[in-house]
Amino acid sequence: QVQLVESGGGSVQAGGSLRLSCAASGRTFSIYRMGWFRQAPGKERESVAFITWSTGSTDYADSVTGRFTISGDNAKNTVYLQMNSLKPEDTAVYYCVTSTHEKGPNAYWGQGTQVTVSS
Repeated sequence: QVQLVESGGGSVQAGGSLRLSCAASGRTFSIYRMGWFRQAPGKERESVAFITWSTGSTDYADSVTGRFTISGDNAKNTVYLQMNSLKPEDTAVYYCVTSTHEKGPNAYWGQGTQVTVSS
């Protein structure tokens, strides 16, 4: 099992910034990818940003490219999401998600952290 603990959500005005963190514990040796999904009320869940540990490669949703940056500390099993130039449409619950060699893609999810951007 892998446990995920998120932090850093909150409320901000449009144009502002927030930084989310997610720390993994447990069978972390099996993790090969970490990142974030988000879900806004009445909308489908959306993949936001991911980082692959072995290569350091990153993937972003088109809607956040250029504004959000994902980074990670493999040794600490922690991933960060720096969110700049926030827009009201970024308002959502953000979930930390990990993929592991044992359980497969997006096998573990955090409890979610609320991000609210006001206009």
